[in-house]
Amino acid sequence: MSEPIVSVFSDHVCQLGEGPSYDPATDTLYWFDIVNGQLLEKPLSGGAVKIHELGQMASAIAVVDDKRQLIATETGLHVRDVATGKMTLHTAIEADNPTTRSNDSRVHPCGAFWVGTMGKGEAKAAGSIYWFFRGELRRLYSDITVSNSICFSENGTVAHYTDTSTGLLMRVGCDPATGLPAGEPKIFVDHRGAKGYIDGSVLDGDGVLWNACWGGSVV
Repeated sequence: MSEPIVSVFSDHVCQLGEGPSYDPATDTLYWFDIVNGQLLEKPLSGGAVKIHELGQMASAIAVVDDKRQLIATETGLHVRDVATGKMTLHTAIEADNPTTRSNDSRVHPCGAFWVGTMGKGEAKAAGSIYWFFRGELRRLYSDITVSNSICFSENGTVAHYTDTSTGLLMRVGCDPATGLPAGEPKIFVDHRGAKGYIDGSVLDGDGVLWNACWGGSVV
């Protein structure tokens, strides 16, 4: 494996950055400032950062088609009109609980959306990880303090996730057709006592997992 190249993509300062996601159809990278309720975008090839005010905390994006996006927010999944920016609630997630919000989330290769939640003040065990697919919503894991590291293998047969507060990165088999867990999660990495805290992760095309360690200034 060649040495990775690290460079600054955007020097825009977020109060709490989250959820970078690339849309190859438009060559655009999207990400969020959770606390300020902003969706940001910038072409991967370069250019200015566009800032969209969402009016609520949000943390993850999924492309529906060239006209619509699905946004994970503190009240649930909203369909966003790309042209107008209008947000319409599609599926409520913990909308009746003002103390929680969405956090790390990711789309499975089959199109299922795993959505993590957590307490706004990082209250212990206040969050969960949900599965959303073809209009159906299920809670997969509960008693999560800080949901993070949701990612999948390219063929959709493996999922990873963490509760950052535990220091344990988990691995579980996955049904490639539905994105549902298959079996019980097992510890993949025990990071307890090491530098930083397990935050966002991604699996590359070679099956290598990359993790950004919050508070550790290291990948």
